[in-house]
Amino acid sequence: MPSAGNCKLETWRLKRETERVPDPSLLLLIPAYNEEARIEPVLREYADFFQRNYTGDFRLMVVLNGCRDNTLAVVQRVAQDCPAIKWLDFPAPIGKGGALIEGLKLAGNTELIGYVDADGATGPQAFVKLARHIGAADCVIGSRWLPGSVLLQAQPKFRQVISRTFHVIVEMLFWMHIQDTQCPCKLMRCAAVEKIHPTLCIADLAFDVNLLVSLKRAGFRLLEVPVEWTDKVGSKVTSSLFRSSLTMFLSVCRLRLVYSPFYRPLKFLRPLEGWVYKKLRAPQPLSRSGRKA
Repeated sequence: MPSAGNCKLETWRLKRETERVPDPSLLLLIPAYNEEARIEPVLREYADFFQRNYTGDFRLMVVLNGCRDNTLAVVQRVAQDCPAIKWLDFPAPIGKGGALIEGLKLAGNTELIGYVDADGATGPQAFVKLARHIGAADCVIGSRWLPGSVLLQAQPKFRQVISRTFHVIVEMLFWMHIQDTQCPCKLMRCAAVEKIHPTLCIADLAFDVNLLVSLKRAGFRLLEVPVEWTDKVGSKVTSSLFRSSLTMFLSVCRLRLVYSPFYRPLKFLRPLEGWVYKKLRAPQPLSRSGRKA
């Protein structure tokens, strides 16, 4: 028996077709770092699903970030069968946040722009359900921590503790009342992205906080909704959890300083900041102009 979610999705699709109103054009970004082993089925699943269920123009842009494996060749092979798939290749590591900052530069070419992870933790059907809410907001955020969320495979307990601790820190610093800033499933109106893009400067995994703070400070509407999500084996965050967590903590503290009167007087500490990021093997933050700070 089909689930209630599937029935609602099918009803929404049929309504759009009956009214002959095409869906908004959509660009979906997938940042990728050494993903040759698992990105192909994700790309094919997304391309096939959107071809069958999305009536607007759809493009899937893979942003390769310093890949040292065969990810690029895999993406190029899949793109031969799926013309909607494109790619940007950055041979030097620029971080997940850096990859998304580059991908978001393409916002002027479409109506909606969003991103998901290359591991397929959020499936295409879940992402389309997210898109149904864009009429009520400028940015829709998938959340694993709201009632109604479906976690097909939850994170390990220790990682959940780290996640909730980070949530408390972010809430204390920015008071956004968002339960899950880090879920890699977000969709935005491109007009909003174009306005706040110059303020995006965090190139590591704390990029999501940078994005949401910028949107909120600019007066755009944020809507957090439940999402269907599954934790995937082989997560790069889990394999370097302590280092990633420390980097993210450093980055959100830095971001808070950016919006404070103390940022410019502390400019003399930038060399020390760069040394710390280098020791953590993390991508350094960018300036407002897109260069390393």
